[in-house]
Amino acid sequence: MTTIALDDAQSRLPDIIAAVAQGEEYIITLDGKPVAKMTAAGQERPRPVFGSARGKFEMAEDFDAPLDDFAEYM
Repeated sequence: MTTIALDDAQSRLPDIIAAVAQGEEYIITLDGKPVAKMTAAGQERPRPVFGSARGKFEMAEDFDAPLDDFAEYM
């Protein structure tokens, strides 16, 4: 990830866009503080598939049973 000042980014925008299209990421700073992040469009996370974790977790049979420690409050 490359960090670049806003003034430099404005003058080098075509070069930065070409680099971002190749997969690089840029952080743009203003007065030394990060204000924007440039990444290629279309680098979205894939959406999880419904039910893809089925069978990977087990829940105890007594999951909903009252806890012994809370008996006096019930």
